[in-house]
Amino acid sequence: MIRARRLSRRFGQKRVLERLDLDLEEGGFLVVTGPNGSGKTTLLRLCAGLLAPTGGELRVEIDRGGIGFLAHEPLVYRELSALENLELFGRLYRVPERRERTGMLLERFGLWNVRNERAGSFSRGMLQRLALCRTFLHEPELLLLDEPFNALDAEGTELLARELEELRPERTFLVATHDPERLSPLTTGSLTLA
Repeated sequence: MIRARRLSRRFGQKRVLERLDLDLEEGGFLVVTGPNGSGKTTLLRLCAGLLAPTGGELRVEIDRGGIGFLAHEPLVYRELSALENLELFGRLYRVPERRERTGMLLERFGLWNVRNERAGSFSRGMLQRLALCRTFLHEPELLLLDEPFNALDAEGTELLARELEELRPERTFLVATHDPERLSPLTTGSLTLA
């Protein structure tokens, strides 16, 4: 599903990724680790089509509409309510039965009672939950998750762990994390960036 050969990305004179080789087969769960600044986020952004490589080759064999991308930032509209955000993204992705799917995700991630509140009033953990709802909304085949447990409390962590375990048999995952042990039961491979 993802194949990289000698993949490189520079920002001016700064090399972030240098000649990276990567293979992620359909149904795989690849965990990417490394220190801050090693290129984990850059790799996910390249795979999501948000950045272009400056060298090498990258093939992501799936339509962009089949990708779910969870970034460091929640990528939601803060002036809209949680419900309005998911309705908007549901329309953009042409999600069938989007109202039912939106309601189910808001309930599952503990946001149903605040569904009509502006996202700008949410705590960082609540924004992360809403971002996860946005990421899972259109049932993407490929999930690119950048520090998915970031800012989640114990309950949110448990909810996400359960969701990942449930989705694991039917999706492909590329996950950047500083805590690979948490994901080890699901992992099919790992990549450490220096």
